[in-house]
Amino acid sequence: MDATNLSSNWKRLQATLKQSGAASATSTVKRKTADRDTSATTKKRKFADTPHKVPSKTQVTRTTIKKRKMLDSATNGPTDYSETASSTSRRKSSTNATTAPIPVSRNSQVNEGRSPTAELGKYIAIDCEMVGVGPNPDNDSVLARVSIVNFNGDQIYDSYVRPKEMVTDWRTHVSGIAPKHMVEARTLEEVQKEVGEIMNGRILVGHAVSNDLDALLLGHPKRDIRDTSKHPEYRKIAGGGSPRLKMLAEHFLGLKIQDGAHSSVEDARATMALYRREKDAFEREHLKKWPIRNVPTTSGDGEQKKKKKKKKTTRKR
Repeated sequence: MDATNLSSNWKRLQATLKQSGAASATSTVKRKTADRDTSATTKKRKFADTPHKVPSKTQVTRTTIKKRKMLDSATNGPTDYSETASSTSRRKSSTNATTAPIPVSRNSQVNEGRSPTAELGKYIAIDCEMVGVGPNPDNDSVLARVSIVNFNGDQIYDSYVRPKEMVTDWRTHVSGIAPKHMVEARTLEEVQKEVGEIMNGRILVGHAVSNDLDALLLGHPKRDIRDTSKHPEYRKIAGGGSPRLKMLAEHFLGLKIQDGAHSSVEDARATMALYRREKDAFEREHLKKWPIRNVPTTSGDGEQKKKKKKKKTTRKR
């Protein structure tokens, strides 16, 4: 056999083998890649078909609290978060109760007279509006409106009062009273009777309340009067003198009153709010002037026990 032909045939065989080997290797690689892609697609499809569970807010909250408990117990010892939350809510509610405004009746009406729904209670606050009469109306005043509220600020009584004298200055820009209000105003005698019945046996709160009583031509036991214009704590902002109600309301309550014409209902509510703010201090000061009465004890038959006086014995000489 010719060696030249053998070597050339061998070379062709080797080239053919190399080509077939490369082709098989390429197909193997492609098959493996295709297999991987198929398995990845299958996995993706399985994951997509499986429903994804989103943790609820309750689970998140519990998990957060559990982590906080573990963290705090590791550092400061165990903590009861439910108690902390409840105490915080209690503090918030108590703060809101303190700062919240006094609830007032929404059914109250001007010149209503005695309210058929509002409860009286032990404490009432009064305020009156005056008009000027006679040749010197700046100094001579008479009653034109009276308003009373209870401890909660609900309107107990409100009435216009018809003056018996000729009004020479209605002071509308201050008092809010105008001639038209006198059409359905009550007489002084009617108002005196109704207000006297309301005040009877109750604690009367007012600002310079003696002026209101003088205008009504009524009296009230001093023991049962609480005057916000005489309270030591409130007099401090007026340099020891009698402070204005508007000043006290804005300074201590954050309320702006009397910006225009006065409202005796609004002023009475502000006066009661000032009393409620310092109620304990009011009563302590009041007890200094008016101690609690000692009621004498009685025996079973209703007769008072009398202390037996010791008779002085004289020695015979």
